Amino acid sequence: KASQHKEIFNLHKGFLCLNRRRAETFKVQSESEMDVPKDQMSTLLDCGLYNSAQMLGCFLVSSSSVNNDTSPHLKAENLALYGDALLQDKEYRRAIHVYKQALQYHKIISKVNATTRSSLSTSNRSSSPNSFNASAINENEVKFKIASCHCAINENRAALAEMEAIPSKARNLQMNLLMGKLYRCSKHTRPAIACYKECLRHCPYIIEAITALAELGVQAKDIFSLLPQTPNRSGRPPFDQFESSRWLQRYVEAQCCIASNDYKGGLELFSELLQRFPNNVHILLEMAKEVIYGIYLISSLIDSLFEFKVEAIIGKNDEAITDFEKVRSIDPYVVTYMDEYAMLLKLKSDPLKLNKLVHDLLSIDPARPEVFVALSVLWERKDDRAALTNAEKSIRIDDRHITGHIVKKQLWVPSGLVRSYLALLKTKEALYAAREAMKAMPQSAKALKLVGDVYASNSSGREKAKKFYESALRLEPGYLGAALALAELHVMEARNYEAVTLLERYLKDWADDSLHVKLAQGVDPDAPEEEEENDADDADGDPEETELL
Repeated sequence: KASQHKEIFNLHKGFLCLNRRRAETFKVQSESEMDVPKDQMSTLLDCGLYNSAQMLGCFLVSSSSVNNDTSPHLKAENLALYGDALLQDKEYRRAIHVYKQALQYHKIISKVNATTRSSLSTSNRSSSPNSFNASAINENEVKFKIASCHCAINENRAALAEMEAIPSKARNLQMNLLMGKLYRCSKHTRPAIACYKECLRHCPYIIEAITALAELGVQAKDIFSLLPQTPNRSGRPPFDQFESSRWLQRYVEAQCCIASNDYKGGLELFSELLQRFPNNVHILLEMAKEVIYGIYLISSLIDSLFEFKVEAIIGKNDEAITDFEKVRSIDPYVVTYMDEYAMLLKLKSDPLKLNKLVHDLLSIDPARPEVFVALSVLWERKDDRAALTNAEKSIRIDDRHITGHIVKKQLWVPSGLVRSYLALLKTKEALYAAREAMKAMPQSAKALKLVGDVYASNSSGREKAKKFYESALRLEPGYLGAALALAELHVMEARNYEAVTLLERYLKDWADDSLHVKLAQGVDPDAPEEEEENDADDADGDPEETELL
């Protein structure tokens, strides 16, 4: 019996051992089956399936098979991949948070490795490749991605702090280009120039860096020194390379001319390049842009010293319109500089083309600052407040978008001041501000309308207001704001037929609610009570007003 019990006990013990082994094997197999394969995550990212990669990344970083304490290198890799998916899916703040977690695990690995090396050196033993875990993530690359996320949400100071933490010798081409932009945004000119020069040393064909250096005041000869100069045995560069460097030098010269306000020289050089590269969208846009900037330097009174040089190209606005139209015929989905095209169309009083341009831009990419500037230009003819709102939206999207600031300045400085005075019933101050705007911008229909608005604010000034509105419409026939104001005056003076006749001319070009409302008032007016204030009577008027009219 004793031997039988012993045999039974041994059999039972054997079964227990076998079951334990089976359980351990099953557990290992289960864990491996439940793992999320990292190569599949990389495949999704490579294929541009960022939303799918983001969802898979949730499983990858939450997997219980990766122990945070014993395998920090795996955790760091998984988090970095998940961060890449979030970055590409434009989840910038989430990406920053995940990337910073990856860097925390990377620091743990560095500390463990340092301790391991120290103990190995103390015991005089050689370290084996598997004695400590090496991180598969590149710390500098992760910091660059964090900086890129900060840039995308206009946190330039935080982005610069991340980039400055990367050693200068470890920075690649992308990093130097981003640092140049960030230094320029923060008005650190010297380090910005150094970064852009480093970009050209890596690759002399970065047009963005060439333009930035020219705008930062670097001389053409200094930029030339960064371009390819490799002569052969005969002392002359090969033909193809010579031709290549020659057009690039012409481009540098053109940008430096424009940066030094030599618009005529810059346009001539761009025209020369256009002969070599016909239908080049970039050059056509650059040429049209410079004409626009020249025109608006005067109209915005940015710097009177430039006036003489700009006047030389004022007559080229028709050529600029032609350039823009050519660009749109070559590539109808271009958004860059199309806000400047909208400005030109407004100056030419072409509401049909302006309406179509804005409609096209909204269908291409409604999130671009150029679209909101074009919307502002469109609304400027109808509603100053709506125009100002759109100009401010463009600046919120990109606070370095120049045309947004130009349009906002033109809208706010004169009209905002006049409206504020009128709201405070300070009519004399409003009239003075409007006259100053008119003197500063004698060719501006908007300035003429401002003076008319002040006179129209009381009954005794309506006749003068009518003259200013009519002058504004002679200067800019498509100015709907002046037409609506004049029609309102006609209705107040019981000239309903004139009001209806005036507004019907605009129906074919403007599908606008305010236009239909004014037409209805013209047909069946419900005249508001008149104000009897006469602060703006100013019977003698201003001699300069008569001259300008």
